[in-house]
Amino acid sequence: MAAGGDGVARQAELRRIEGNICFKKARLGAAIDCYTEAIALCPDVAVYWINRALCHFKRKEWAKVEEDSRRALALDYTLVKGHYLLGCALLEKEESALAIKEFEKALTLLKSVDSTYEMAEDIWQVLAKAKYLDWEKHSTERLWRMESLKEACETALQEHHFLTGTLEEDSNRSDNEYSEQIKLLSEVFSQATVADTPTDVPDYLCCQITFEIFRDPVITPSGVTYERAVLVEHLHKVGNFDPVTREPLKEHQLVPNLAIKEAVQAYLKEHSWAHKLN
Repeated sequence: MAAGGDGVARQAELRRIEGNICFKKARLGAAIDCYTEAIALCPDVAVYWINRALCHFKRKEWAKVEEDSRRALALDYTLVKGHYLLGCALLEKEESALAIKEFEKALTLLKSVDSTYEMAEDIWQVLAKAKYLDWEKHSTERLWRMESLKEACETALQEHHFLTGTLEEDSNRSDNEYSEQIKLLSEVFSQATVADTPTDVPDYLCCQITFEIFRDPVITPSGVTYERAVLVEHLHKVGNFDPVTREPLKEHQLVPNLAIKEAVQAYLKEHSWAHKLN
């Protein structure tokens, strides 16, 4: 039985390898067939489900992406790609809150394994998109409720002054009181919607290269803070020097700027619209 089981596992692995070759050549249909055969032989191997999910992802077959990524995660909950793919599928279904949870799980798992900045950047981007869409959805609902409440308050205030006789034309003093109350009411509701009103993000929370809000800020010996992935790319492709001060700089000299990171997190918590990427 053991020998037979080993033979089946070897066959499944050969189908996976063949599927990988097809995937690299963008022969997605053939790759799916290979991974499907591997799954039929060894359905308890999570990577086969993930590989097929990646094919469906390339084809934008989101229902199949969700199904295969869920099957993979049921076998191995620590799969970063599993959470990433499931999050993408949920985002396409406009289930942004659930997608956010999956992307955050993926980022948490990335911290415990060796990973590339490129993969982290991909997850950061879809996470930012999900958080922005979630804000946009709930912001519209909140603004509608606020406007309805404002109208109700204005109507109640008008009825109060009408019943007390303070809206009569010859009562200038009372009429001024009513106008002042309406003005104050408007100011209160305007202030209540400030956090939901997009403005410019403070400069100190943005990278000097991308001008986008920080996600993983690092500080150089020169005292300048940059987005880590962007600065690392500069060091690898342009040269080992600080882009602003031009002083010599190596990757090992970069230090996480925890103060700025905490400030960004606090700002985004209060202003979710800032998740929108440029």
